[in-house]
Amino acid sequence: MISPSSIALTGFIAWALLLLVLMEVIRTQLVLRGKVPANGFMPDNSGLSPFMQRLARAHANCIEGLPIFGGLLLVAVVTGRTAITDQLACVFLAARVFQSLIHLASTSATAVTIRFAAFAVQMAIGLYWAFRLLVSA
Repeated sequence: MISPSSIALTGFIAWALLLLVLMEVIRTQLVLRGKVPANGFMPDNSGLSPFMQRLARAHANCIEGLPIFGGLLLVAVVTGRTAITDQLACVFLAARVFQSLIHLASTSATAVTIRFAAFAVQMAIGLYWAFRLLVSA
C-alpha cells in the first residue's frame, strides 16, 4: 500500500511539473504565433503577461520548496517513518496547490495574505515533521 506521504511527495512533484508544462505550452503558442522569438524568454517571464509572470513565480516557489519539504517526505518514506508525516501529508499538498492557485489568480493584498497563510501552513507542517523526524532518529 502506498502511504499518504508517498502520494503527497509524488503530488508535489507532479504539481511542479504541471505548472512547468502549462508555462511551456503557453510559451510554445507564443512562439508559433510569432509573438515572441524562441530565444526571447526570460526565466521570470518578464515582458510577458502578468499571468505568465505569476506562473513563473508559482513554479519557482514549488521548485524552491521541493528540496526542503519533499526532502522531509523522502526521509520519512526511505526510513519507514511515514507515521510521522502521513497525517499531515495531504494537508501539506493541499496547502501547496492552494498557494499556487491563489498566486495564479491575483496579486491583490488579500490574495497575497491568503497565499502567505497557505505557505505558513506548509512551514509549520515542515517544522513539525523535521522535529519529529530528528527526535525519532
